[in-house]
Amino acid sequence: MKVFCLGGAGRICREAVLDLVEYSEFDAITIADFNEEIGLELVRELNDPRVSFVKVNVFDHDETVQKMKGYDIVMDGTAITLNGRSTACIAEARCHGINLNGFGAEDEYSEIFKKNNRTAVPGFGMTPGVTQMMVMHAANQLDEVEEVRVSHGSFRPIAFSKSITETTTYEYDPDLPGRIVYEKGQFVQVPPFARPRKIQLPEPYGETVQYIIPHSETRTLAKALEHKGVQLIEVRGTWPQKNMQLVRALYDYGIMRNPKIKINGNEIGVMDVIGEYLIQSREGQETELYGYSLHIEVVGNKDGIKKRHVLYHTHPASDGSVKGWEKLRAYTRNVGIPMAIATEIIAKGLVKKTGVLIPEEAFEPTMIFEELKKRGIHVHEVIEEIKMESEEEISANA
Repeated sequence: MKVFCLGGAGRICREAVLDLVEYSEFDAITIADFNEEIGLELVRELNDPRVSFVKVNVFDHDETVQKMKGYDIVMDGTAITLNGRSTACIAEARCHGINLNGFGAEDEYSEIFKKNNRTAVPGFGMTPGVTQMMVMHAANQLDEVEEVRVSHGSFRPIAFSKSITETTTYEYDPDLPGRIVYEKGQFVQVPPFARPRKIQLPEPYGETVQYIIPHSETRTLAKALEHKGVQLIEVRGTWPQKNMQLVRALYDYGIMRNPKIKINGNEIGVMDVIGEYLIQSREGQETELYGYSLHIEVVGNKDGIKKRHVLYHTHPASDGSVKGWEKLRAYTRNVGIPMAIATEIIAKGLVKKTGVLIPEEAFEPTMIFEELKKRGIHVHEVIEEIKMESEEEISANA
């Protein structure tokens, strides 16, 4: 098997590449990146005969397609804004594909993937990705599903890479149509910082206030759980408190709209300036607490009994006590490892459906959990019965 790791020299995708080197059965692992210097440096660091480098520019469609041809799968670590271009190349090259984001740019190529008997799964990292697996694990134990709340804390610097800065700006764009919740069969658009909810994450993260975010889980879970009668799906997220304070201030002052101003006759976007400052500053490159924390709540019924399933995950500490998980790597490994696991599952032919698939259609949750466990990432589950008040109790409490 051969894997083409597009954007493989990036801060997150390189963790997926490392996981492939350490755990997978791929015969050839090609790091494909525009940055030749960093890509070749990574090849030297990995020091594995299966690993090679090729320079690629996804803006050159024809050349990129030619370089992808002959590979079983493309593991796409490019930024959100490039996923349409990258997926077009993957489809034409007749490869399987997977990426981290899953914001919908891939859907129009589904018929090409089907025609070529290939599979593409957009949006498989921690969130989206493992979050859907956790929800489905709970839902599979229930006859009916009423409510789903997906929450996560992403504890990383606000601008450790340009793609992360781009994600921050994207998710809190005031006019973004994809910031939605699912209620009673309808997708409802909400503004930034909508529906704050306190979420208790495991230590060292503790209690956080989280807000609705524009993630693909809202749409994919609505599709996957339609037959179980789901009535509510909310997806929330948060970053370190200082990051959230900054984003809130930028939003309140209208700066997230990136208004253009003139300085000495030159027009420039205010958010563009702030983004560049954060990328180049210590404040944008560091945070006090690193890591990732998922929290899933699914409420439904089993054999006439109402139940609540709460799932969360833990991983090695970022304090240096576990080699390879120091500081930022506790975040980047959490995101990159699930994509690597899913990449090999697809390449081995274990996903039978073709076309562009949502994660819920492609993967069996326990298979993902078992692979994560091998890497020190654990999924935990707590199940409780929800007492239903009788009519007499309701009257007494009225």
